[in-house]
Amino acid sequence: MFKAKSFVSVLVHLSLMAVIVAALVVGFFYVYLPSATNHGESISVPRIEGMQLADAEELLEAQNLRYFINDSSYHSDKKPYAILTQDPSPDAKVKENRKIYISVNMKNPPMIKMPKLIDGSVKNAELILKSYDLRKGTITMVPDLQQNAVLKQFVNGKEVKPGEQIPKGSVVDLHVGDGLGNTEFEVPDVVGMPVDEASVLLVGQGLQIGNIIHVQGSTEPDGTVLKQRPYAEVGATIRVGELVDLWVSGEEPIQGIE
Repeated sequence: MFKAKSFVSVLVHLSLMAVIVAALVVGFFYVYLPSATNHGESISVPRIEGMQLADAEELLEAQNLRYFINDSSYHSDKKPYAILTQDPSPDAKVKENRKIYISVNMKNPPMIKMPKLIDGSVKNAELILKSYDLRKGTITMVPDLQQNAVLKQFVNGKEVKPGEQIPKGSVVDLHVGDGLGNTEFEVPDVVGMPVDEASVLLVGQGLQIGNIIHVQGSTEPDGTVLKQRPYAEVGATIRVGELVDLWVSGEEPIQGIE
């Protein structure tokens, strides 16, 4: 068994032990650990925003980086599986095997409820569509008294009612009233019809009932349309919203008496 011969030799041995311990500590923390953990070495994060997921995965793997999808959303103007955001940002310095958090564009759009555009203006419809991430499609002007008002809304050629489910990002086509209507059509012939039926027919075609003149002494049953203006002649046309005057057989009814 080792036995110190003097106090000085004890100090010498203690000093040697301290030097050995210090060397081990320095070697562990300043040589071994840096080499094992790549201390001081860093990788610049590549820009993967806008890339397809498969391409980004290949790029990250080549640089000893990983990725994790922490969010997804749908944008109709971007390709499916396109990377929307990344964290850390491009050019950030990270260590190998660092996880990059990304959000990805969905392949299939989520379903949303069709908003109500009917009876509102085209400008208002545009604002609503934008807030719902829907796109304005073709605007077709149709004859109607409501000028610049949305009358019907369509997706893929099918009329869609408010509240029905449609894919987010859908293109919505609109039928919009042109006021009095620029489309002319043949004057409907209501002569010989009961006045109430004639009125329903005319109003149903977007026309207005003008003056009703009652004619006595006719051989036709009371309430029969005897004449109309404009006349339903061959080639005669009329526009939506215009007036049609009617001459009706019989006395004018007294208000309040049936």
